[in-house]
Amino acid sequence: MFTHLSGDTVVAVDSPFGRLGLTVCYDLRFPELYQCLRFKHQAQVLLVPSAFTKVTGEAHWEILLRARAIETQCYVIAAAQAGKHNEKRESYGDSIVIDPWGTVIARLPDRLSTGFAVADIDLSKVEAVRTKMPISEHRKFESIWKSSSL
Repeated sequence: MFTHLSGDTVVAVDSPFGRLGLTVCYDLRFPELYQCLRFKHQAQVLLVPSAFTKVTGEAHWEILLRARAIETQCYVIAAAQAGKHNEKRESYGDSIVIDPWGTVIARLPDRLSTGFAVADIDLSKVEAVRTKMPISEHRKFESIWKSSSL
């Protein structure tokens, strides 16, 4: 039986396509991981291979991916398992590539398609977006925020 365990290491690697932040599926729901990849590990491209269920994919897949691209100002490449596996399990699919501004720049023809979504990864666009909107200079850390309860 296939099982998986959560890890405790944030992984980013250099590649000919820029600095890659490595994540998987459920990680997408934790923006702090992506913030760490961007600000601590200098990721430029985030990889998110996934197998979201049809139900969660319909509701959350694209919006979470676009949010991660926008808040990190990184490209997001999300390969997605698609199709019905058995009576109880169906993966949503919708392999997609998103630029650092949050624009979908490539995807398969429909969410259940197989194949390759091809896009140009232009690292100068990462720098242009980061220069135009320098969130790395404007962000505040949790320790700076005052706490208040009403």
